Amino acid sequence: MAELSFFVGVIGNIISILLFLSPVPAFFRIVKHRSTEEFSSIPYICTLLNCSLWTYYGLIKSGEYLVATVNGFGIMVETIYVILFLIYAPKTMRMKTVIVAGFLDVVIMGAAIGFTQLAMKEEDRINAVGIMGAGLNIVMYGSPLAIMKTVVMTKSVEYMPFFLSFFSFLNGGIWMLYAVLVRDIILGVPNGTGFVLGAMQLVLYGIYRNGKSSKHISTEFEKGLQHEHLISSST
Repeated sequence: MAELSFFVGVIGNIISILLFLSPVPAFFRIVKHRSTEEFSSIPYICTLLNCSLWTYYGLIKSGEYLVATVNGFGIMVETIYVILFLIYAPKTMRMKTVIVAGFLDVVIMGAAIGFTQLAMKEEDRINAVGIMGAGLNIVMYGSPLAIMKTVVMTKSVEYMPFFLSFFSFLNGGIWMLYAVLVRDIILGVPNGTGFVLGAMQLVLYGIYRNGKSSKHISTEFEKGLQHEHLISSST
């Protein structure tokens, strides 16, 4: 059982790493144009907090080092994304990024570590950190619901990239399986949610894949899509 859970966890790490790296083309564009254009830094800041919580969870819970390693990689990647925003964003966006990142990724994360270390015993600490991470994960996994509504209304999947849905489905499924094998319900609930939502997206894709594409696509909507994978890649 231990060997199987390790193998599943390694596969989960690989899939999660691919999802973490999926915004790279968007950031090549940002660097090339020396501008963040209409992209938002908020998804990256939230993903950085999510990765930080799960890394902390993986470090304080025995046997969860695979969770810690992949999210530690996520911390590194998301930090680079946020730094690029600070370099290339206009002044107003740069200040907003500094404030939001400082509050969520420094103050909130620091408070979570400080409080759980000083005021809680080991088991309570693990549960508290896991619940915080799971809650944030469920919120992030739920973000594609708006896209799914758009697919049904327009009867077109042009706003819902297949590979994003497919890898989100795989990511949720493999980590849900890992959670079952190691008997970790806190890890299983958010990833089970992601697995179900990913499956729903694939079903919609199968139903509407031959739908008509509209001639005029909202630029802002397209760019918003490029952020969505961040919401489902964090565990």
